[in-house]
Amino acid sequence: MSRDAAVRLALGELRKDQVEAGADAAPGPLAKREVEVARLIAEGLSNKRIGAQLFISEATVATHVRNIMNKLGINSRAQIAGWMASAER
Repeated sequence: MSRDAAVRLALGELRKDQVEAGADAAPGPLAKREVEVARLIAEGLSNKRIGAQLFISEATVATHVRNIMNKLGINSRAQIAGWMASAER
C-alpha cells in the first residue's frame, strides 16, 4: 500500500477494499498500458524496442508517448522518466 493510500485510508477517505482493489491500478492519470510504456521509457528503451517488448507497433508506442506527455503536461522523454521515478516512491 502506498503512503498516500495509507493516509487516505486512515482519514476515512478510502475503505480497505478500495485500497486492495487499487493495488494493480496505474499511478496517477495514466492508463495501465501508458504506465508500461512510461516504465520502459524510464529504462531508456526506444519506441522500437518498447514496441517489440510489448508486442505493439512503433506507431502505437508513439501514440502512447504523445498521450502520456499530454496527460502529464510535459514535453520530453526525460520528464516522463522523472515522473515515473517520483510516482513509484
